[in-house]
Amino acid sequence: MSLVAIVVVLALVQYSAFGILVGRARGKYNVPAPAISGDPTFERYFRVQQNTAEQIIIFLPAIFLSANLWSPQISAGLGVVYLVGRFLYLRSYVADPKSRSAGFALTFIPSVIMLIASLIFAVRNMISG
Repeated sequence: MSLVAIVVVLALVQYSAFGILVGRARGKYNVPAPAISGDPTFERYFRVQQNTAEQIIIFLPAIFLSANLWSPQISAGLGVVYLVGRFLYLRSYVADPKSRSAGFALTFIPSVIMLIASLIFAVRNMISG
């Protein structure tokens, strides 16, 4: 479970870093709080942070459930894919929002795999007693 804990900490640090990038973009592109629109580049950074918040709500329970019900090692590996996906999502979305698909897929698919595996193993455990 230590590997899972490391991945979770990295995911939270990554999310915090994305928040810092939004704050920097606010200053750079002159979008004072509480505004969330203005310069298109600021809006892209903001959307990356917001989408990451949406995804982390799924990712965190998924990784903990799958680590407990399935495999901590595989769950940690899928968590690393999630982290890479979020980084790619940031880079591609800020450059051109239309190019975000690969980063999104590398974020979403690991979470779905972990959720499906968790459900399968929970049902299996329930049936086998």
